Amino acid sequence: MKTTVIATFFGVFLTCTYTAKEATKKTKKAKLYVPQIDCDVKAGKIINPEFIAKCPPGCQDVKYRVYGTDIYASFSSVCNAAIHSGIIDNTGGKILVQKVAGHSGYRGSFSNGVRSLSLPRWRESFLVSEGKPRKGVTYPSTLEYSSSKTTAVKSEPKKTEQDLKGMKIADTFNTSGKASDQGDTVHKEYQTTPVPTPATQMATTTPTPTTTMTDPSTTVPQLTTTPAAARTTAAPAKTRPGLHRVRDMGSSSVHPAYASVVAAAARQVQAAQGRGQNTGAQRQEPFATFQRAASSPVHLAMEIDSWKPGLSLFDTGFSSKEELNPKPLESTSQGNQNCKVDLSFLMDGSWSIGKRRFQLQKRFLGNVAQALGIGSAGPLMGIVQYGDDPSTEFNLKTYANSKDLRNAIEKIQQKGGLSNVGKALSFVNKNFFLDANGNRGGAPNVVVVIVDGWPTDRVEEASRLARESGINIFFVTVEGAAQSEKQNVIEANFVDKAVCRTSGFYSINVPSWFSLHKVVQPLVKRVCDTDRLACSKTCLNAADIGFVIDGSSSVGTGNFRTVLQFVANISKEFEISDTDTRIGAVQYTYEQRLEFSFDKYSTKQDVLNAIKRISYWSGGTSTGAAISYASEQLFSKSKPNKRKIMILITDGRSYDDVSLPAMAAHQNGVIAYSIGVAWAAPDELEAIASDPAKEHSFFVDEFDNLYRYVNQLIQNICTEFNSQPRN
Repeated sequence: MKTTVIATFFGVFLTCTYTAKEATKKTKKAKLYVPQIDCDVKAGKIINPEFIAKCPPGCQDVKYRVYGTDIYASFSSVCNAAIHSGIIDNTGGKILVQKVAGHSGYRGSFSNGVRSLSLPRWRESFLVSEGKPRKGVTYPSTLEYSSSKTTAVKSEPKKTEQDLKGMKIADTFNTSGKASDQGDTVHKEYQTTPVPTPATQMATTTPTPTTTMTDPSTTVPQLTTTPAAARTTAAPAKTRPGLHRVRDMGSSSVHPAYASVVAAAARQVQAAQGRGQNTGAQRQEPFATFQRAASSPVHLAMEIDSWKPGLSLFDTGFSSKEELNPKPLESTSQGNQNCKVDLSFLMDGSWSIGKRRFQLQKRFLGNVAQALGIGSAGPLMGIVQYGDDPSTEFNLKTYANSKDLRNAIEKIQQKGGLSNVGKALSFVNKNFFLDANGNRGGAPNVVVVIVDGWPTDRVEEASRLARESGINIFFVTVEGAAQSEKQNVIEANFVDKAVCRTSGFYSINVPSWFSLHKVVQPLVKRVCDTDRLACSKTCLNAADIGFVIDGSSSVGTGNFRTVLQFVANISKEFEISDTDTRIGAVQYTYEQRLEFSFDKYSTKQDVLNAIKRISYWSGGTSTGAAISYASEQLFSKSKPNKRKIMILITDGRSYDDVSLPAMAAHQNGVIAYSIGVAWAAPDELEAIASDPAKEHSFFVDEFDNLYRYVNQLIQNICTEFNSQPRN
């Protein structure tokens, strides 16, 4: 009897064990649904910070442009970038995409049958790798696109497009990423999908899927709010003797507070070492580095103009308390609609300021918030506190009225440390002004740096990169260095090296913290004067571009359409609106015709449609008269704050003189680029072009090769724009 019972019990036990194992196998074998994307989808259009997607066949095509090598600018085609990097081939396949910070330069190269292009800089980058999920990361089954608040899933694959030379002109003008109305239509189904977020928030302003610390196999697919008390504070770097003053030693209890910070950080370091982490707590990183999870398989050292393998892309020591999913606001204000700016204050949390002055700084920020009139249709304001390392207190979308913002400012706790302003500016440039953090795109980006005395690191390079990203930098310096202290200042004239312009408009010096309240109104008036926020103007949004197009008989109908394609390809890379870049066009033969003026169209799609509608004229070639006509009909009506750029395309020698009309245009501030095709005369192209001619004049042997100079032309325009003096 006993034997029977034992045998029965043992049989039941084995059955349960087998059932449990089978259930585990089934759970492990749960398949990940991989969304499919089109060949023309750019990484910047997808909001998800990390995702796996499937590329269709036929993406290896020059019309799907790629910028960079190994690390790509976010307006590159995702799938063609994957082909360029060797992850997939032209038959398509699954890829893993990870968003990373913008880069100050992208190197073009030819790899795996794809020619990638160079770019001076871009605000966001991405990496591609084999389409295998990382352990502990939950990936979305649908992707969220920035063009809408919903997620697009294709129900059927898009058909392979033709080669660039043979594609229809209509395809060139369709930049929306949707299927053409003609022929087969691609149907899309939309649904909302949350961005995957780990259970444990990493200390960064960019939401990135990472593995959890407690259980690597578990992630929580929802956004969480990191409470203030839970913010990780990096261990302060060792204070350099004589470099920074410490005030209010008696009243502010500096040393005990600092000791508690160090002790807390030391405990975190020990705990991290127990988990095998590298916290980078006391490491001074280059300005252009940025943070991601240390568990990432991708290792890069992002520096100012180069990158190389070997260092973790994610190890910077930056911390963040950014509320990615703030509580619903009790009230939303429209705000001061005459002051629509996206504003970040860098508040000084260093120990040199002391507790009393830190409270004065918070009161000042609260008064600024009140005076600005915070609201969804007016100014939005976030705060980054800096010491040894910067951390986001709250971002642009956290508070949408002055009352809530002031209350939040009152609760900010001083973090201590040095005054590393350069590191803070680099942090803001890479992490703060993102769509996910409430950046509105159409509003100027403004940073106001409040600093006690002087910075303890260098600011020049970080400021330059921020300015080139379109950020207007203001400085409010309080209690500057006395004559006896100037020997301790690390970077002489640091304000002039940092601010947007050195005219004095962007800097305010306050002799004492106790008189800081007096500059509230002057500062508010300046940051709201959007017409004078010069650094909001970039090479892509601050020009009036006039195309002067040769419509003579030697061009021919087919080649004329190729020229229009070239014009469209250039135009669509710019930010077009009535306040940003504007486009106009003139066609000429013996006579001239204004196709459309700068103020005719204010959206990119309208401009592209207008280019498409230009009809071929046919006739002789009077290029000199065309330049004079464009100067009078287009550029004389250009806005004063716009750069006047003329791009002239011709295929032959002019019947009239081009030198005098070109010289007159140059004297009136027109920057001229000349593009010659086939029988165009080199001496005339040089005469038309601005100095230096080699950077403003191009020649191709046939019309079908015009597309080769699209990127070069835009790069030259941007390089010239960024080299402007700052006075």
